Amino acid sequence: MDWKENLLTTDDQIRELLKNTKTIAVLGIKPEDHGTQPAFYVPKYMADAGYEIIPVPVYYPDVTEILGKPVYRGLNQVPGEIDLLNVFRRSKDIQMHTLEILSKKPKAVWFQLGIRNDEVAETLATAGIKVVQDLCLMVEHRALLN
Repeated sequence: MDWKENLLTTDDQIRELLKNTKTIAVLGIKPEDHGTQPAFYVPKYMADAGYEIIPVPVYYPDVTEILGKPVYRGLNQVPGEIDLLNVFRRSKDIQMHTLEILSKKPKAVWFQLGIRNDEVAETLATAGIKVVQDLCLMVEHRALLN
């Protein structure tokens, strides 16, 4: 299989991904006191839409819970499978998470709107992980499933 088939770009591909997703780990999620920032309100929207959110903040070492869920300090600490990893990190900072993402092997990785790293996307896609880049999960969910 050509790795490029794991790069999801069409509405049909993204709709299918969202329909088959139950758990969303959020790398770079922000706590409630950052409620006006996408790294908080996008995961909150998805939780309200019925998805199980697994918070994996990069900062905020004192925070133990976000959206009523326990915080994990790394993807490999998350129990069970991850359907979708939603990434809120600068494009240049994604590289440092690549090995951990490959180790946890979520079914799909979603780089939020404004986030794109073609090198990491190719690495993940080659490993059989579906990848969405530079799109907002909340906007796409609203457009395709509501």
